[in-house]
Amino acid sequence: MLKKEAKEITGGLSNPDKMPCYAFNLPTDACIVGTMLRDVKGSTCEGCYAHLRGRYRFPIVQAALKRRLSKLHDPRWVEAMVTLIGKDQLFRWHDAGDLQSVQHLKNIFEVCNRTPDTSHWLPTREAKFLRLMDPEVVPKNLKIVLSDHMNDQRVPPSWWPYTSGVTTNHELVTCPASSQGNKCLDCRKCWDRSTKRVIYGKH
Repeated sequence: MLKKEAKEITGGLSNPDKMPCYAFNLPTDACIVGTMLRDVKGSTCEGCYAHLRGRYRFPIVQAALKRRLSKLHDPRWVEAMVTLIGKDQLFRWHDAGDLQSVQHLKNIFEVCNRTPDTSHWLPTREAKFLRLMDPEVVPKNLKIVLSDHMNDQRVPPSWWPYTSGVTTNHELVTCPASSQGNKCLDCRKCWDRSTKRVIYGKH
């Protein structure tokens, strides 16, 4: 499959400035848990960075997000994503948006299995999809990170091996991006399975 066709099938990839890699995003209006949390004071989704803020508010970006969402059910989606990712070393799922269904997650698993040279990172708040599976079935090149619902959450979920939190106390931050121009640079904690929890600063 040619990359031009793959872009048409999937809606194309995103290229977040912060990331050292390409990503795939969806509209925040399609977030299941996130849509509810945006109205909860003190939640990690309150003031969501990707909900009509920054570059995400531009009509061309909104159109691209909606286009990707509309393409998820195309039977060629997995093959097309594999084509676009190729042999890239890193990939991030959902710099905006989140999982839509169990089938969506299964399709991502298949993409990961077919791109073994790539380390994938998938942050999510959709715990209900993860509760249906044993963490051992997750492809070894995919790190699924369960995100806290609330800022400064003291006790992370114990039933999933990888979690992330958001803090208003910047002394507790373990993500280095805020001290290096809001970029990952050479940090790979989010993709590294030996890192069980990452704490981001509230922004």
